[in-house]
Amino acid sequence: VDRKEIGRTYRYISQELGLAMEPVDPKQYVPRFGSDLGLDEEVQAKAKEIIDTSTEQGLLSGKSPTGFAAAAIYAAALLCNEKKTQREIAEVAQVTEVTIRNRYQEQIEAMGIM
Repeated sequence: VDRKEIGRTYRYISQELGLAMEPVDPKQYVPRFGSDLGLDEEVQAKAKEIIDTSTEQGLLSGKSPTGFAAAAIYAAALLCNEKKTQREIAEVAQVTEVTIRNRYQEQIEAMGIM
C-alpha cells in the first residue's frame, strides 16, 4: 500500500474517532539521528536545547520536524566541535541539505549566536 494512502486512512480514522493528532516533537528524532551519526550525548543535549529555544520563539510552526531536528543536530555538532557535514546529517534524516541550511540559519538567529 502506498505510504500516502496509509497516512490518509490514519487521518480519516483519527477524525472519525475524534482523536486529537498532536504534531511530532522534533526532539523525538534527536536520539535516533544522533545514534546513526555516532554523536556524543553532549551534542544531542545541545540539539534538544536548540530545539527548545527556537520552538519557544515560534520557529517550528509549519516546518518539518525531521528537518528541524536535523538542523539542530548540525548546529549542535558545530558548537561542540564535532565534525559532521550537512550531507551526512541530511542522509540520515532523509531531508535535503537546503532544508538543513535554512532551518540552521533560523535556529542560530533564534539562539542569538549570529
